[in-house]
Amino acid sequence: MTDFRIMLREDFILRNPLLTASGTYGYGDEIADLIDPELYGGIVTKSISLEPRVGNPPPRIAEVTSGMLNSIGLANIGVDKFLEEKEEFLAAYNGKVIVNIAGRKDDEYVQVVKKLSDRQWVAAFEINVSCPNVSEGGIEFGRDPLILGQLVKRLRHATDKFLIIKLSPNVTDIRVLALAAQENGADAISMINTVYGAAIDIHTRRPKLNTVVGGLSGPAVKPIALAHIIKTYKGVDIPIIGIGGISCGADVIEFLLAGAHAVQIGTANFFNPKVCGEMLDFIEQYCTENKISCLRDIIGRVEV
Repeated sequence: MTDFRIMLREDFILRNPLLTASGTYGYGDEIADLIDPELYGGIVTKSISLEPRVGNPPPRIAEVTSGMLNSIGLANIGVDKFLEEKEEFLAAYNGKVIVNIAGRKDDEYVQVVKKLSDRQWVAAFEINVSCPNVSEGGIEFGRDPLILGQLVKRLRHATDKFLIIKLSPNVTDIRVLALAAQENGADAISMINTVYGAAIDIHTRRPKLNTVVGGLSGPAVKPIALAHIIKTYKGVDIPIIGIGGISCGADVIEFLLAGAHAVQIGTANFFNPKVCGEMLDFIEQYCTENKISCLRDIIGRVEV
């Protein structure tokens, strides 16, 4: 049997490198009857903000070739209701619980982190500074390395839990942001969030999203994600969690070879609820055929 464990920090070890992607798996309990969360190495929750957010008006999801567009606008129940309604389920989960956090300003991020830091079941925070479809906050923090660094430094002082910064591809050079995150105390970076995209209904001549432009996810963005990871891997000393169009076990292997220590599965869960189990089976077979005893041995081993 292959050792699937991945160590991201001495006190943070994933039982396997597969995580859910924020915004595609709810808070874990809503779709547990369809997708067994225990197959995953961890759950990354839907974004949580200090106060509840209604999000953008519909239509806010559209299917496109090789993916989907979304403009949810970080709709969520807020941190207090999150604790009230979701804590029991998440505290009983055997994998890592990674809480994704969104905010309009630094103080909101910090307050949410402080509210959750004393919960033992919270293993890590993923800080969303890269949402392309909100009018305040979101990607604004993830465009400027100075602003990002200041936010990461404040969050590092607020918690000793594993801290992940989620980066956007919608910037000039993602490596600059990755270094800013690392230099100010991040334990890992996750990349990439969605790419700007739009679609038009040719019959109504109207955009398919209310906000016109949204975030593109799914297989179409996989080559973009891989390119960013390959470029960033040798420039940082902290782990990378890969995201973007991962739909099968071969995709997972590609991301690990590119330099990702773990990956997040998002859009694939919508069209194949069994995808996680299928990925694990493929990875085991691949490792057996290639005499790989530890999955971590192939991280960053792409021949470039």
